[in-house]
Amino acid sequence: MGEVKLTNIVKRYGTVEIIKSLSLHIRDGEFLVLVGGSGCGKSTTLRLIAGLETANEGTITIGDRDVTNIPPKDRDIAMVFQNYALYPHMTVYDNIAFGLKLRKYSKSEIEKKVQEAADMLDIKPYLQRKPKELSGGQRQRVALGRALVRDSQVFLMDEPLSNLDAKLRMQTRTEIKRLQQKLGITTVYVTHDQIEAMTMGDRIAVMKGGIIQQLATPAIAYEFPTNLFVAGFIGSPSMNFLQVKVSDLDSTSVKVEAPGLSLNLKRTDASSEIDAFKGKEMTFGIRPEFLALTDVDTSIPEWQSVQAWVDVVEPSGSRTFIHLSVGDKHKLVAEVDTIKVLHITSGTEIPVWLDTRHVHLFDPVSEKRILSTAKHP
Repeated sequence: MGEVKLTNIVKRYGTVEIIKSLSLHIRDGEFLVLVGGSGCGKSTTLRLIAGLETANEGTITIGDRDVTNIPPKDRDIAMVFQNYALYPHMTVYDNIAFGLKLRKYSKSEIEKKVQEAADMLDIKPYLQRKPKELSGGQRQRVALGRALVRDSQVFLMDEPLSNLDAKLRMQTRTEIKRLQQKLGITTVYVTHDQIEAMTMGDRIAVMKGGIIQQLATPAIAYEFPTNLFVAGFIGSPSMNFLQVKVSDLDSTSVKVEAPGLSLNLKRTDASSEIDAFKGKEMTFGIRPEFLALTDVDTSIPEWQSVQAWVDVVEPSGSRTFIHLSVGDKHKLVAEVDTIKVLHITSGTEIPVWLDTRHVHLFDPVSEKRILSTAKHP
């Protein structure tokens, strides 16, 4: 069993707590991504699992073993680093075989394992080359091959794609995900790139300040962010945020207002916390894809419009990002089909339609999500 459990883990450097009573259960065979900005504690968490850092408090188990105080070499893990960590004087073959030689595998066993890994990763033609003769993507595959041959219970990957260009990064992340699904090895993957996290993880743990803000599938974290940080961090472009006042509410609806904006929202979830916000300020959130400038079925009452000025038009292939101003201070970004907005130019006033079936209201003080109009699965 390759499940990993962290229970009440605390990591301090001096008096500074980097990891704050973190508990996390990574399921056997799961691909879990730790994602967050610089200094959030994601790499430290990975290094704690690996045994490269020692926890001040708490326990870590891999399978049915408590490994909290066991050295890295005895934890049955394989780690892939950001900088590949290949031996420059060795061939690709020897880099992959190195750990097996240390473990006293026979020559025939080493040959079999290296060839299988090379075949799986499509690096057979490069086995007799040195790392300096390889591209970044090829070096990364060699690093993966070295981890693969160890037959470990758990893979740990620390930003393994950050040194690759955008096209190669996309290709390699697909390869890693396909490989993990084929092998079924429990994998913990660290990245600051939320797109990488969303496309690769079975679940993602969004971290900030040494605390997991939300642990969920990528779809749930995107559609139902637990707080303002997750809502703003997950998704590109980021969620639109406006400061609004709850001017009225009842058992089925909530009315919010701001300069240039008045919207009626349906209460589709059972939250009663919203009742305490009548007459108070809240943070209104809606993602760019739920704003429309054309082709709106106005017979659907949830599509509600506001007048806006077009500030900037940013074409991006099949999608275009329209930056808008509503009222005196509100800014919105709409993500729309490029072909449908070729006629729209900056400096013009247009109606913008908001799909209020996908709105979130947050407490501006605690930053907790209080209400979502979307239907939870």
